[in-house]
Amino acid sequence: MLRRTLIAAAEQDRIRAAVQAVPATRAVVARFVAGETTAEAVAAGTALAAAGLRVTFNQLGEYVTDPGQAAQTRDSFVALARRLADSELAGPGSELSVKLSALGQLDGADGAARALDHARLICAAADDAGVLVTVDMEDHTTTDSTLDITRALRRDFPWVGVAVQAALRRSPADCADLAYAGSRVRLVKGAYREPASVALHRRTDVDLAYVRCLRILLAGAGHPLVATHDPRLIEIAGELARRTGRGVDGFEYQMLRGVRDGEQRRLAADGFGVRVYLPFGPQWYGYFTRRLAERPANTLFLLRALASRR
Repeated sequence: MLRRTLIAAAEQDRIRAAVQAVPATRAVVARFVAGETTAEAVAAGTALAAAGLRVTFNQLGEYVTDPGQAAQTRDSFVALARRLADSELAGPGSELSVKLSALGQLDGADGAARALDHARLICAAADDAGVLVTVDMEDHTTTDSTLDITRALRRDFPWVGVAVQAALRRSPADCADLAYAGSRVRLVKGAYREPASVALHRRTDVDLAYVRCLRILLAGAGHPLVATHDPRLIEIAGELARRTGRGVDGFEYQMLRGVRDGEQRRLAADGFGVRVYLPFGPQWYGYFTRRLAERPANTLFLLRALASRR
């Protein structure tokens, strides 16, 4: 019930305005969000890299239908790639994570084509910097379009990754289609409010679906990106990787900034590739509320912090 309430809150403009107006919220948000500027994100990424961790930079924002705003998002990603190229973060240890809806994917009949054009420019800038790009997966209504755009991008940039949400009933089939040589697939549980007709809702069912998708990806020829904080799933991923003959370079763990930081460093110290998802930008509200929805402990953390600042 709490999870559904928080996900619904992410979509309510009045609740958004009220939360953003509370000064104490920003201090709590800083646990999960690197800041509002590119400079703050790069500084946070540099600190993570110094600790032996890889970084995914995600400029927050989604569901953009204004062409000018979509172009501005594209330009911001291009500028970030160029900034990374001139820093110690250049190379595949850095990655850009792109939401296609922020590039105008949903802007009418031609939105997908415009999003593809914007994404191509971002990928070209990333290629020049030697950094990677992964396409985020959003709500189920965009799944087919997102996969189509990813396929188009991979014709010129075969290293482009894509996220798959285990909670969607279709995802095992998508994983099977994507488990080919060179394919980078980020497997997540899924954090969108979806109808039961297309998505699993019970936690145990989602966990089982995650393992099912893991088996497919790790048995395939691609490069799985295991995005989870669940200790059981981390252990299962490691065991499945061993059974399929994958070394520590044959897959990658991915986690969010501010969640299980100690585990991130432990896995990295054990030789595994660990990439931290580093969101930034003023459009943090939707992302933040979905993080609260994913783990009750996050909500308790927020409430304690707000209470201590009264």
